[in-house]
Amino acid sequence: MPELPEVEGVVRALSPKIEGKTILEVALSKTVCDAHQQGKQCIVKNMEPREFEEQMRGMTIKKVLRRAKYIFIDLEKNNTPYLFVNHLGMTGAWFIVQNENEILEEKFRNHIHATFQLSTGELLIFSDIRRFGELRLLNTIDEHPPLLQMAPEPFDEIALNYFLEKCELTKYKNKPIKEVIMDGQVISGCGNIYATEALFRVGIHPARKAGRISIMRKIALFEEIQKILLESIERGGSTISDYRNINGEAGGMQHRLKMYGKKVCPACNASTKSMIIGGRTSVYCPKCQR
Repeated sequence: MPELPEVEGVVRALSPKIEGKTILEVALSKTVCDAHQQGKQCIVKNMEPREFEEQMRGMTIKKVLRRAKYIFIDLEKNNTPYLFVNHLGMTGAWFIVQNENEILEEKFRNHIHATFQLSTGELLIFSDIRRFGELRLLNTIDEHPPLLQMAPEPFDEIALNYFLEKCELTKYKNKPIKEVIMDGQVISGCGNIYATEALFRVGIHPARKAGRISIMRKIALFEEIQKILLESIERGGSTISDYRNINGEAGGMQHRLKMYGKKVCPACNASTKSMIIGGRTSVYCPKCQR
């Protein structure tokens, strides 16, 4: 699943290409429409497909931003502001093309679920192979309360103290630290890949309870999370499995990962181990991480 650096890469690529343009037409896939008829909110959330298509027509794209792992697109129609929220899910990807055949990878071309015709002639396409992504049109952010519960951005000045305070709450201090730092209400945008890497870099076992880690080690961990997120942003994110930036571009951070998906520890050559924490596979070094 794309994490903060991958979403940031998509936002940086999308914004100069679509800001200021108007959506003329919208077409959702038969898969999405059929799912909604069966009572399943596939891709488009809290709105029927035809209503979504109608509402999106005539929207002008004002600004493309990132918040945690979400893409926020500020829209405007008839002088009224709207918020278009996208979560990439596990395999979501955006393409800006003249026609669908320009999407080179067949697996993305075969799973197009939303096509937006722009005023300048291009097609803005959302493809999602596994269909866990979300497209959500809101009048205001308050209409989807989970968005209000997200932790501060990890680069904000208040983020470190916010993290330390959360770790002291009963809800979190008895949980494995890996699960805590992957919680979007504690740290925004840090998922399995970068949590794995940060814990390895500071030598903390992923199952160690948050309340049993000193404040100094927590500070070191948070600072390492910041560093690795920034490093990954600079390298275009990690292309693991089906992640792509816009138009199929891959990231390069996966070549610099030291622990995620590894069989041998690069520091001591011990065989790595894995366990399930917070529903995700956690790889770690039994010698280097305590």
